[in-house]
Formats: sequence, C-alpha cells, structure tokens
Amino acid sequence: MVSGALMLGGCGFADSRSSMPEFMRAKAVEAPLETPPDVKRLVAEKLDAVFTAGSHPSHVQVSQPLHDPRGPSWMACVQAELTSVMGKPLGTQTYRIFISQGVILDRQHIEADDTCVSENYQPI
Repeated sequence: MVSGALMLGGCGFADSRSSMPEFMRAKAVEAPLETPPDVKRLVAEKLDAVFTAGSHPSHVQVSQPLHDPRGPSWMACVQAELTSVMGKPLGTQTYRIFISQGVILDRQHIEADDTCVSENYQPI
C-alpha cells in the first residue's frame, strides 16, 4: 500500500509548457494586461528612443497600440520621413516599437510583409 501511494504521489500535474497532454498540464497563470499606453505622447517625448537624432525625423505618425502576444507588454508602429547621415532623403521609414510600463524597450525596422504596412496612422 505504501509503495502504491509513493507511485501515485509522483503523478502530479506537469508544467503548462510541457509536452504532456493538455488535460495533464497545469493551467498557465495569465498575467494581467497593463493599460494601453498613450503612444502619441510617449513617442513625442522619447523620439530619440525610436529614431537617431541625425536622421531628422519629420511627419512622425503612430498606430494604435496592440497587445504583444508574447507577454503583457504592448507594441505599435511608428513611421516618419527620415534623412541619411549624408543629408539625403530616405523617405518614409517604419518601425515596430515594444512598450512596457510606459517605456519604449525596443524598436525594429519592419519588412515589406509586416502588419505595420496596413495599420492606420495618426500624426503626433
């Protein structure tokens, strides 16, 4: 009887990311979402977190924030007319920014097939 209890005692639930069948996994704890950030204000105040000062960003526009599916943070798209370090126009450049707790954590230049291409933008 004791050996049976020991064997069954090891049959707990597996981690939520385990390869075990779903009914045997522990439920993942959902982190509460932050309130959506004010992307216009954040980008206007921290323009240097998105664009280099030498690029002289103009006609800056932002999209609405979307929940980042990888965690509790947010992401948005930002575009602006930029100039190269040599002073030549680069045209409109678009970046995806990642925001957590009111701070721009990262930015990535988008590719042609990115969803930022189809976003609606508002000037800041």
